[in-house]
Amino acid sequence: MIKNFKKEHLIGSFLDYLYIEKGLSKNTVKSYESDIEAFNNWSIKVLGVSLKRLNPIDINQYTAHLFKSGLKSSSVNRKISAIKSFYLFLLKKKVIKASPVEDIATPKQEKYLPVSMSEAEVESLIDSPDISKPMEKRDKAMIELLYATGMRISELINLKLTDVDIQRSVVKVLGKGSKERLIPYGESAAEALNDYLNDRRDLREKEIFLSNRGTKISRGAFWERIKVYIHREGLKISISPHTLRHAFATHLLNRGADLRSVQILLGHSDLSTTQIYTHIAKQRLGEILKKHHPRG
Repeated sequence: MIKNFKKEHLIGSFLDYLYIEKGLSKNTVKSYESDIEAFNNWSIKVLGVSLKRLNPIDINQYTAHLFKSGLKSSSVNRKISAIKSFYLFLLKKKVIKASPVEDIATPKQEKYLPVSMSEAEVESLIDSPDISKPMEKRDKAMIELLYATGMRISELINLKLTDVDIQRSVVKVLGKGSKERLIPYGESAAEALNDYLNDRRDLREKEIFLSNRGTKISRGAFWERIKVYIHREGLKISISPHTLRHAFATHLLNRGADLRSVQILLGHSDLSTTQIYTHIAKQRLGEILKKHHPRG
């Protein structure tokens, strides 16, 4: 933990609260810890005071510091949100009487449209693995399931054998905040998954997708495999671990799915988070109109 707070155990208690009481994932809690640590280091170095003694002017000064560091509005908002949560926790524990962040206005956030893939590009990626090779058979099953369900890569690699109902083609996903959701998947993903599972010899590991060492494959290792197929197919696209998730949502909306259904499938708690994909779908419709309309 952070040296300056170790005596008071405030940050440790805050992180325990997030993990145990709020049910946030370890990665999310680690992100909070990183943000609070950076804030604390800045406070000590620049102002020479502890976080308990800061005022709104100090918070605004820190916000300005973040922007001067080259961070985008979305990143600054995330950090300020973490700081607000920390001070709310201190209020709850009666460590402070008022939060210096309470009336701080969040910076206006730039609109962000996630990068997606065309249906043809996704098909090319899915068809790339050579299923005569065990590793690539596994990769094909993972890519198929990722695109068929729209789940996050972290959710995919953590899937256990008991999470899949092969008879009904339904998978149980443990998402953010330890929230469970059931997602059906189609015939292509079912065939690829069944082929992989039928060839998987080591049934001692509870996770479905294993590395060459017989342990759960890591997020980074799987993403390196995706890069292999992107390069193999000569796809001129810049993608992130979330791109297939974005493609899943965008393609569903392009083909007429309603926003509420897509929200449930993605596991978004707020519909506004899902609405970003309507912008991509509308953008795609505009491109189709220009390309195919006689007076486009």
